[in-house]
Amino acid sequence: MKIKFWILVVSIALSTNALCQGSIFPNSPIKIIVPFPPGAGADISARYFGRQLGLVLGQPIIVENRPGALGAIAVNAVKSAPADGCTIFLGSNSPMTVNPVMVKNLSYDPLKDLKPISGLARNTNVVIVAGNSPLRTLAELIATTKSSKQTVSMGVAAAGYQIVLEWFASVASVKFNVIPYKGGTPVYNDVAGGILNGAIAELAGTSQLIKAGKLRALATFGEFRHPDFPDVPTVKESGYPSLVSYSWNAFYVRSETPDEVTAKLAEAMKKVLATDGAKKFVAQSGTELMPLGPAAMRSFQEDEYRRFLNIADIAGIKAQ
Repeated sequence: MKIKFWILVVSIALSTNALCQGSIFPNSPIKIIVPFPPGAGADISARYFGRQLGLVLGQPIIVENRPGALGAIAVNAVKSAPADGCTIFLGSNSPMTVNPVMVKNLSYDPLKDLKPISGLARNTNVVIVAGNSPLRTLAELIATTKSSKQTVSMGVAAAGYQIVLEWFASVASVKFNVIPYKGGTPVYNDVAGGILNGAIAELAGTSQLIKAGKLRALATFGEFRHPDFPDVPTVKESGYPSLVSYSWNAFYVRSETPDEVTAKLAEAMKKVLATDGAKKFVAQSGTELMPLGPAAMRSFQEDEYRRFLNIADIAGIKAQ
């Protein structure tokens, strides 16, 4: 009798663990873990694309914010979850390509521990100052930094922004007082309030504040001028042609996730990204779609990692 009881318990456990695996995937809610606070651009992206993914798969999507430790808390939460495709990580350039360059003894390996499902969107970075700042151009910011008796303070919300700021400072031959924050909103508020002299941030997250006059965009890091801000020059055309940088986000799962599960998620995301709704979402948020499948996304991530290694070498950035 005891033997039959334990056989039943084991059978139930195995069937529960299999709910998200094999031919019946998915057969339970899917969780998306985001390494940023609610309201951040990546969080908004995760919620929109997650909701659409859930509609395609026929399962509810739960978004869980796990900010802190430069994204390591969220990554490790995904690593500790079953590799069944029911836990997805919202990866971005900071935890997936910049952290391994800037952080010593990182508690995860973004290329080995996680594998991509799909790229989602990319967003140009921007240099911002307060709306009432006397600075109106990138050249004026650089000149002020070089002539000022006090160090100019620049805020960053993640490692991805910090490495771009350090890169910019190195190429422009200036030195900033870099102030790290745990999220974008406090950075924007402190720039608008004059606590910070400026920041490097995502254009999508700051666009409404720029349009409202609370922030001023000096230059964007895009390849070309952003269509929503045609009067704002690029850093590239401001005399620094090598300085092109975007923030981006993508969905990942644990690397041990079965290939057939990854393929089903990737196919579902391909359908999502092809919809008019997805195109409308990125247009309204000031971003652009990045419809890369698993192989293309992995290649892009590896290229980005090598690019940031080179940037760190140019800027003299050492892992800390």
